[in-house]
Amino acid sequence: MRFTQAELEAYRDEEVDDLVGPDLKLLFVGINPGLWTAAVQTHFAHPTNRFYQALAQAGITEHEVDRVAGMTDADRAALVSRGIGITNLVRRATARASELSHEELRSGGEELLRFVAEHQPAVVAIAGITAYRQAFDDRTAVLGRQPDTLDAARWSGAALWVVPNPSGLNAHETVATLAAAYAAPAREAGVLVG
Repeated sequence: MRFTQAELEAYRDEEVDDLVGPDLKLLFVGINPGLWTAAVQTHFAHPTNRFYQALAQAGITEHEVDRVAGMTDADRAALVSRGIGITNLVRRATARASELSHEELRSGGEELLRFVAEHQPAVVAIAGITAYRQAFDDRTAVLGRQPDTLDAARWSGAALWVVPNPSGLNAHETVATLAAAYAAPAREAGVLVG
């Protein structure tokens, strides 16, 4: 599957439905959908995005979702049945996260807190330290599990993790380092395969 740049541009500002079901244990949160993600209606979809490779390597999923073509209905059902969900801080699709304003990220953070209160995941894993810092005005945050003193009521009792962004633009990470980073919140949520 291939798209021209003009075809992808047609998906600018489109939204991707949240992947969420009952008994939500682990909620992954992206920054916002990319244009490819909007085109195939699958979070973290893009030929260079390593999210699904990392999930499979970590043992969070039994197989790797096709990051180019997107999820099948069976892929969606498998994730939801295991208590795994995916949403974004900002709903609108852009070519790069850097196109988002500080105000959009702050507003998205508030919306995420409402989403967490409604769906009650045990663990929230936000993918992207810079976006997390901006959305929640926490300039000193580091990757990993956030302190329990971070106002647990604000997160409706969910454990909060900030994990690396799986975008191919994040050259500091490999599939192996992403898998290790994603396995930790998955272990806490009790969703590792096997």
